[in-house]
Amino acid sequence: MIVTLIIACEVAFWVLLAAGLAARYLFKMPRTGLALLLCEPLLEVVLFAVTAIDLKDGADPDWKHGVAAVYIGFTVGLGHSTIKWADAWVAHRFAGGPPPVRPPKYGAARAVHEWRVAGRWITAAVVALALLQAAIWYIGSDGDTGSLRTWQTRMLFVIGINVVIGLNYTLFPKKAPYGEKSALPARDPEHVPDVLVGRPRKDEQ
Repeated sequence: MIVTLIIACEVAFWVLLAAGLAARYLFKMPRTGLALLLCEPLLEVVLFAVTAIDLKDGADPDWKHGVAAVYIGFTVGLGHSTIKWADAWVAHRFAGGPPPVRPPKYGAARAVHEWRVAGRWITAAVVALALLQAAIWYIGSDGDTGSLRTWQTRMLFVIGINVVIGLNYTLFPKKAPYGEKSALPARDPEHVPDVLVGRPRKDEQ
């Protein structure tokens, strides 16, 4: 049941995203589109509630409950940026908006970008760790929590890998080829209030 619900939540995520963007840009119904996009977090709430009820009813904790916690964590950490990216792409493709900003390639700007990406993955892993730990406490010392602790170890590995990637770009920045100007830092869609993320203005270049 848990696995089926996870698959259903993933399918529903993309269905709601497609429906919300279609309503926003194709049918010119921005409020309806926004309402559909705001339904996305409800999927994680449903999955969390069903998983908690399953454990409360005496189900033995196993890899399925770990996957549910990890899925929720990664949706929290990466879902918003995925929606931002899709919104910018659809706006450019169907509503005459500017093309999505490409990440910088070289130097400190690339390092900052990599740390932002790493931050999203680390956030996802931390949320998953917290949910897994909550499940372990909920089950108590009498239950077998080995599978949940295995998932915690994997999340620590995810955090470590992303820290290493960020440090690599910081300590050993990628240099632009001779004669090619280093790209200016791209504006992060996460920090732009407008849904459409445009190119830098001429005075910013």
